[in-house]
Amino acid sequence: MSESPPTTPVCYRHPGRETYIRCTRCDRPICPECMREASVGHQCPECVNEGRRSVRPARTAFGGGAAGRHGYVTKGLITLNVLLFLLSIASARSGSAVVGGSGLGGLMGDGTPLTAWGSVYGLTPPGYLPDGIADGDYYRLFTAMFLHYGVIHLLLNMWALWILGRGLEANLGPLRFGALYLIGGLGGNVAAYLFSRPDQATAGASTAIFGLFAALIIVHRKLGRDISQVIPILVINLVFTLTVPGISIPGHLGGLVAGGAMAAVLAYAPRERRTPVQVAGGAIILLILLALVVFRTAQLLN
Repeated sequence: MSESPPTTPVCYRHPGRETYIRCTRCDRPICPECMREASVGHQCPECVNEGRRSVRPARTAFGGGAAGRHGYVTKGLITLNVLLFLLSIASARSGSAVVGGSGLGGLMGDGTPLTAWGSVYGLTPPGYLPDGIADGDYYRLFTAMFLHYGVIHLLLNMWALWILGRGLEANLGPLRFGALYLIGGLGGNVAAYLFSRPDQATAGASTAIFGLFAALIIVHRKLGRDISQVIPILVINLVFTLTVPGISIPGHLGGLVAGGAMAAVLAYAPRERRTPVQVAGGAIILLILLALVVFRTAQLLN
């Protein structure tokens, strides 16, 4: 009885293609179109996809995504601030909205209809006070951190955000950095709402920037890095805040405290329960800020 000749293997995905190449993982025959380079030999597409699913994505020391090294959130925040500044100028239709206002010896710009709409306490000449947070405009606590009085105000804050934001975002990851920025800005605006007079217009990203200053010190300490170069810059900014007229002292200090608190939660959450602790800590900070807003609102309405 004669033996039948051996059959040539065919690709499991393309039965019409003969091949002697096999997947090093599952041993199925694969044609050149289907084979994927592997550390040893070649693998089929299904084994490559299965391998990708089994590999955990890279995380930072604080549990964030590695995409933070690209600085997408930092760049997005700068873009948003610049776009809103251009809209603010357009709403004013006046050159004094760019420079020539009353702050910093005339270097700051005047208020605009947009800053009056979105600042913590929004004033428009000659001193008209629109409905504010106490009347339900709670959005002001967020919009105020994205509006600026003049191009000098904007450039100083965006320069600081570029310097501080990229490193923090790389260490924390995009989501955690975004939460830090918003809570710092919100904390500063809540402090301005608590301690500023209703006739003081308050806006700017500096509330969030001061939160980033505090966060940079806390994160670097946690990572064992030298902070000797950061502290003098923070001290200079604090002196600037306390001595130059027209700057919101409560806003800057509130951002410093809120941002520092959020950074401490992110940096010192226990590794085995890191994400739940970070989320819970952020929620507690938000609840405290909400309670302070309710208290101040009741105070103004009585």
